Amino acid sequence: MAIKEELEQTIKPLTDKVKELETKLDEYKAKDITRKVTADPEIKVVKDAGDQPFSSLGEQLMAVKTATLTSGRVMDARLKAPTGLSEGIPADGGFLVQTDFASMLLEKTFASSDLLSRVFKMPISANSNSIKIPAVSDASRADGSRFGGIRAYWMNEAGSKTASAPTFKQVALELKKLVGYTTCTDELLEDAPALESWIMQAFAKEFDFKLADAIINGDGAGKPLGILNSPCLVTVTAETGQGASTIVAENIIKMWASRFGTNYVWLINQNIEPQLYTMALAVGSGGIPVYMPAGGLSGAPYGTLFGKPVIPCEQCASLGTAGDIILADLSQYVMISKGNMQSASSIHVNFQTDQTAFRFVYRCDGQPMWDTYLTPYKGSTSYQSPFVVLSGTRT
Repeated sequence: MAIKEELEQTIKPLTDKVKELETKLDEYKAKDITRKVTADPEIKVVKDAGDQPFSSLGEQLMAVKTATLTSGRVMDARLKAPTGLSEGIPADGGFLVQTDFASMLLEKTFASSDLLSRVFKMPISANSNSIKIPAVSDASRADGSRFGGIRAYWMNEAGSKTASAPTFKQVALELKKLVGYTTCTDELLEDAPALESWIMQAFAKEFDFKLADAIINGDGAGKPLGILNSPCLVTVTAETGQGASTIVAENIIKMWASRFGTNYVWLINQNIEPQLYTMALAVGSGGIPVYMPAGGLSGAPYGTLFGKPVIPCEQCASLGTAGDIILADLSQYVMISKGNMQSASSIHVNFQTDQTAFRFVYRCDGQPMWDTYLTPYKGSTSYQSPFVVLSGTRT
């Protein structure tokens, strides 16, 4: 019995140690499980079909066509419908153009335009529909009026200085809506590359035309304010006895003398070009040409007057009407825009001719930065401006 008790006493500390270690192991396992549960989970991003972009605008428009024909029963998961529209009703349903395609369309419109590429463009934020641009109120070059009223002057020693302060104004623009509308035949819709090329070309040219027309002729009512309706426009009077449908060298010289700045182009209706080719300044018994045609000895892509490009423009008035020739510094014309562009489609508008209609919406506004012409420091009977035209009264 003594031996048994002696063995039990020997084994007991070992048994207790084993139990202690088992308890610690259980506690460690419990902590490890808790750590695994509370640790940040591993995140794997898996893109479904709706997350994959279209490879081209043509591919997206063909997907729009299919969705429209099937009333939404067969619809590409990548198509995004505007909020509030029923994509299952072709007459109502529209789809947003993929962002990079919309940007590409706008870039092509502006980059390929002789007018739009020269104006001062200003994008506005997604949460804004208008903008007010601060500018100095500068209508005269007389002392006390330059730069809105800032003055510098000579004075004697110990003389008393007179304070001056500038006057500011605001150029306010509010987004207007321009809608581009095109149609595609079913045959064209069967070929995505051809469709994309056609849409790009037709859309860019039509938006260029309408925006250029607004820049020149816009009345500011639901569209940008154009140069010809601007309060800063300077109109040069025609020469006494000048023919009704003529432009003479003296007109060009007076227009050039009414400019303010250096970044100018001449915008003309193409039907005045014969007047430019025959225009000359008399020198003795001969004369020197006023107009330098494009190419030839000049090697220039544009014809020039006083070294500035002459750009034919459909939107200019016909020969003999005010606006048939315009001297313009287009950097003084500001245009705001909102980058988002939307599109919608319908097969019902031209159903009988197997055509699908596509509509593109672009929001923008524009106007000259100047709210009046400038009275020069000397010679107050003449005025200067970034925008100069020849009077339509030519008799």
